[in-house]
Amino acid sequence: MGALDASGSEKQLIAEHTERQMADVLADPGWSPRQQLALAARALARDGHSSGLAGQITARADEPGSYWTLGFGLGFDEASASAMIRIDDELRVIEGHGMANPATRFHLWIYRARAHVRCIVHTHPPYASALSMVGEPLVIAHMDSTPLYEDCAYLADYPGVPVADEEGRIISQALGAKRAILLGHHGLLTACDSIAEATMLAIFMERACALQLRARAIGEIKPIRPEHGRESHDFLLRPKITGATFNYFARQVLRKSPETLQ
Repeated sequence: MGALDASGSEKQLIAEHTERQMADVLADPGWSPRQQLALAARALARDGHSSGLAGQITARADEPGSYWTLGFGLGFDEASASAMIRIDDELRVIEGHGMANPATRFHLWIYRARAHVRCIVHTHPPYASALSMVGEPLVIAHMDSTPLYEDCAYLADYPGVPVADEEGRIISQALGAKRAILLGHHGLLTACDSIAEATMLAIFMERACALQLRARAIGEIKPIRPEHGRESHDFLLRPKITGATFNYFARQVLRKSPETLQ
């Protein structure tokens, strides 16, 4: 292949060729939804998302109107497939042992409003929490953050502990059709088509918040060109790329905690 002029049509051809290669090369490990959710929780903990028992991770179950989640009382770093419980839309446990985190109720509002959403991650990591306190939205100005370009909402006002329906209504409306939201005085949330995508975006969002705070300490953040942000967003959110990224995070977990799959 000769020198590339990086034209839109040529980039599209390269992207399509890459997609075909990924389909041939990148294997699916075959983890069950419960195993994926446990790996996601551990990966989030490994990346600094644990804050006591704050935060939740949920995923739609195959059975309509039910959801997998980590039993209340366990930290993300203690997650395992066997610790996952299946709950109904009243937070009643219908499979497994334990109870749901009461704040999981607000997830149900998002699931009802967004039929395609398969997984929701909500955490209180340090940099997202710090940014949530200063009254400004997340700024996407670095390539690694572009999966969130024009895809991160902002809720400026804290609606209170999200254990009732009113907080669910407020948060779901503020999220709208986007994949992520920065919750004022609170933390972050991602709502995506897969466990892999929701986990990757939560990790990347916390890192984007860290970049923003660090960049602001030395100067003004310069925006990236919208067409480049959108192009990068769409490319980096291809399912094979999000899957491969999640599998990398999962392998990091399994090297130290193989019991996560049990």
